[in-house]
Amino acid sequence: MRLNQLEPDSIADRMRSDGLCLAVGPFLVRLCGSVKGLPELLHQMYGQVSVVVMPEKSLIDFHIRMGTGSGLRRWWRPQAVFGTDATPPFTPFPQDHAFALFEWGLNWCIAIQAHQYLMFHSAVLERNGKAILLPAEPGSGKSTLCAALMLHGWRLLSDEFGLYRPESGLIDALPRPIPLKNESIDIIRKYSHDAVLGPVCKKTRKGDVAHLQPTSMSQLASDQPARPAFVVFPRYIAGAQELLHPFAKGRAFLKLSSNSFNYRLQGARGFDAVADLVDSCDTYYLEFSNLDRAVERLRQLFEQAPATAGMQ
Repeated sequence: MRLNQLEPDSIADRMRSDGLCLAVGPFLVRLCGSVKGLPELLHQMYGQVSVVVMPEKSLIDFHIRMGTGSGLRRWWRPQAVFGTDATPPFTPFPQDHAFALFEWGLNWCIAIQAHQYLMFHSAVLERNGKAILLPAEPGSGKSTLCAALMLHGWRLLSDEFGLYRPESGLIDALPRPIPLKNESIDIIRKYSHDAVLGPVCKKTRKGDVAHLQPTSMSQLASDQPARPAFVVFPRYIAGAQELLHPFAKGRAFLKLSSNSFNYRLQGARGFDAVADLVDSCDTYYLEFSNLDRAVERLRQLFEQAPATAGMQ
């Protein structure tokens, strides 16, 4: 059963009772609690995600509780509180920021626990059977470019995590809402009539944030990994002409390893994994200011690449 087959009231009932268990990419997430407005946004943003009949607790990857503030905070400036099995990792958020808090909290859970993967801070998309990684630092335009590619029909694997399995050389899909910040919100809203955005969370610690719904095609293919063929390091520069050129493998290794959440924890496994990934992919640097031209350059890159790109 898909989440959008449940009404928001039914989602809220499950959260309040035994919990709502969702198959979010390769992870099972059990969500409990009660926060006003959260079931409606889950219904909208995770509509094609599978609802799992409650499995054994030992099979659940992340147990998450979303609650409200205590005492007067239940009525005066109500809050949303994120919790896991351990001490809550974040201070409370305003209640109308509950969905953003859930998203950041789930990111935190994945980053500190999912060490079966080598995890890159990277957008990942797939086209014609080949995947592209877009590793980047905050402010590079990664999420905006990722959103534009998805809205042009590319399959979203993730905006935040490149979940790389060194043993197979594949990247698992984790298609979740894309967080757009500040000016990017209006850019994407105007960019495509197909863009479905949630409400804007004003004045978060990252500025104004709104989440873009993943395409149905991306969510329905969340069980399909992809083999990386390209690693492209994007950088948005206002007014710049589009520049896409090969990036030296040695430099790509250094940048990619520095964009990993757990490279150092992986030790020799991480070193070998990054080396294998860089060796098996074509590596590029992309400088852009116009989304349409950037999307077209990447489309041409995929069309011109040999069919064996990224294969080992």
